Amino acid sequence: MIVTVLCLGGLLAALMQSLVVPIVGRLPHLLGTSADNASWVITATLLASSVAMPIAGRAADLYGKRRVLLVSLVSLIAGSLLCALSSTLLLTVAGRTLQGLAMGLVPVGISLMRDELHAERIPAAVALMSAMLGVGGAIGIPFGAYISEHFDYHALFWVALGAGAIVAALMYVVVPESPVTSGARFDAVGAAGVAAGLVAVLLAITKGHAWGWTSVATIGCFVGGAAILIAWGAYELCIEAPLVDLRVSARPSIALTNLASVLVGFAMFALMLTMPQLLQLPSATGYGLGRGLLEAGLWMVPGGLVMMALSPVSARLTRTIGARTTLAAGAAVTSGGYFATLALRDTPWQLMIGSMIVFGGVGIAYSAMPALIMADAPVAESAAANGLNSLMRSVGTAIASAVVTSVLAGGATTLHGVAVPAKSGFTTVLILSGAIAAGATAVALCIPRRRRERLTPRTGTPVAGARRA
Repeated sequence: MIVTVLCLGGLLAALMQSLVVPIVGRLPHLLGTSADNASWVITATLLASSVAMPIAGRAADLYGKRRVLLVSLVSLIAGSLLCALSSTLLLTVAGRTLQGLAMGLVPVGISLMRDELHAERIPAAVALMSAMLGVGGAIGIPFGAYISEHFDYHALFWVALGAGAIVAALMYVVVPESPVTSGARFDAVGAAGVAAGLVAVLLAITKGHAWGWTSVATIGCFVGGAAILIAWGAYELCIEAPLVDLRVSARPSIALTNLASVLVGFAMFALMLTMPQLLQLPSATGYGLGRGLLEAGLWMVPGGLVMMALSPVSARLTRTIGARTTLAAGAAVTSGGYFATLALRDTPWQLMIGSMIVFGGVGIAYSAMPALIMADAPVAESAAANGLNSLMRSVGTAIASAVVTSVLAGGATTLHGVAVPAKSGFTTVLILSGAIAAGATAVALCIPRRRRERLTPRTGTPVAGARRA
């Protein structure tokens, strides 16, 4: 029951990322604003989720993981209510920001699994939670399309509110508080610094195409954000109880796992951006498949379901061949899926097969990442370490969004007076994504081998500084 409820929370948080994608084109009309301003409804959630993960992870280590999970769900419920009751840009963006803060459910939930479950059950539980990221993204588009086609768009947020309330009630009743906490103080200055730096850098990445990559706004955000993060890193190294222990994060096993997370995150999101467009482009282009939004979303669902179906396989691989090799194998499968898709894009079912291979590989890789992180991170800092790892995945998705958008827009052609991405643009994205996934394989193979991975305090000596609540 604990695993089920935690995974439902992770699924709900992931669902918030893609819930409004089907109505993006209608948002300017619905909110009475420009297309550029309406894009903040998506951008705000991305920025909020990226900031929330490392901060929620550290807060969970200090004040209790169950408490932070409940606070995250309250934020999701409040954001859904605000969006459901408003029809203006400002309030909708504020609500979407609150929804994005709930992404802390994923790393904190994984860390609580480490504390509460026996060692032999942790790989399967972590694999299932990791799969929720893909399942939530895959079902969000058809779910949002169906609701928006048959009801007022506010129904999307009422459904999210109801689901959030149900999961919060289950979390309160079923999930116990973790026995592992740290007695340190919360690093408020570090939290503010990482939030400001991340927002600036990610803003430049996500809005760079719209603003222009050489514009003052884009370069200013990049330079300013990088400067803030450098100063933040120096500060974190000087204090006794930092928000993120950079010395731990610099350990080769953790640093290389985080780098692989960026690359695999790119590979996952690149397909989620290109496949719907290929399915929806008019067949008159010669490569588009002319499907509607709902049908295009449904063709993506099997990929997400494969991620969930492979979670026990991923867990078995982690136990038998090790998390390092499992991560490398998952990234290699992802790379192979992309190169297979180069020859499998003439019909929807061919694209579906390609997506199932890619998402299957991503699922295997995602399940191994928390195991690698928790094997080398102190018990009292496991949520913070998982939060940083989840952040790295989000950085990968943000980079993918910028790169895919730029590549497809750069090679656009005109059909009946409307600009559409060229076939060569999609080919470039598929080859690039396959190469990046192959790079993730190489990075994973560079991770130092471990004789034994300690995943839970129940199977090893408690780390100094940790205490039982």
